Amino acid sequence: MRPRLRASGALTSAVALSVVLSTAALAEDGAVQNQISVYTGPNAVGYLQPLANAFGAALNSSFGYTAFIPKSSFHISLEVPVMGVFFEDGDRTFEATTESGYQPTTTTAVPTVVGPGEAVIIGGTGGATFAFPGGLDLNSFGLAVPQFRISALAGTEAVIRWIAFESGDADVGKIDLFGIGGRHSLSQYMGEKPPVDLAVGVLWQSFDVGDNFVSTDALAIQLQASKAAPIGFMTLEPYAMFGWEKLDADVTYDGPSGVPENISLEGENDIRFTLGAGLNFVAGQVWADYSFASVNNFSFGLALGNVGRP
Repeated sequence: MRPRLRASGALTSAVALSVVLSTAALAEDGAVQNQISVYTGPNAVGYLQPLANAFGAALNSSFGYTAFIPKSSFHISLEVPVMGVFFEDGDRTFEATTESGYQPTTTTAVPTVVGPGEAVIIGGTGGATFAFPGGLDLNSFGLAVPQFRISALAGTEAVIRWIAFESGDADVGKIDLFGIGGRHSLSQYMGEKPPVDLAVGVLWQSFDVGDNFVSTDALAIQLQASKAAPIGFMTLEPYAMFGWEKLDADVTYDGPSGVPENISLEGENDIRFTLGAGLNFVAGQVWADYSFASVNNFSFGLALGNVGRP
């Protein structure tokens, strides 16, 4: 049975969908946490959709920064990828319709969760008013999740992402993100000196807030190519990636009448193309890339460990 969380924790939990969306923006005005409780159904989906899109785009990034996977050589690295999204003008508003029996029924453009902070108030029959809540007025979003990479057995490596912590909000509870994936070298079947390195991989991730309050699943399948070029004691490695991905999220919160509401969200990204480059300095690697999709995003990061080429 899903717990009935108070509306004051609803937006905090939805924003926790980003893990590190913008804690400063949330702390600035705790009252903003009540805003999602005004909405039900399509309005709630429209309000939170840009956040789900951004989270999906970011979470499915930085799975691989090189297509080279040794056939049989023990490598391990601790990595900190940083994934980000810049919100566009179209992310800041959506078409919402008045609720709770308000007359006359009115549809108008109002802020999303990342849109302007000012509420939109309209007047109706008998002097009644309906207030569409404002957003967090965010221009960008960032996500950083530690991950481990271990290779290689038969040209295969494993990637594990994990972060868990108490949110500090009794209504929200524990935040837990876990991901596991694997990548396999295709270039190992292309002779002693393949023209490029090729690898294919699958990454699955889950994200939970509280006791089934926010439940998220993400899946990515990617094909990557890279080519290393020695530069002194370092190696420059441009890479490209083509992938398919999805993100599904369920959010439960107390609606306008105090009755629990459940909405489902899907990230808009399904196909992505990524261009980037890494710089390997034997004891570690740095990388940066940009992905083109329905929701574009960037990522960069640092890996430390014996990830250099043998």
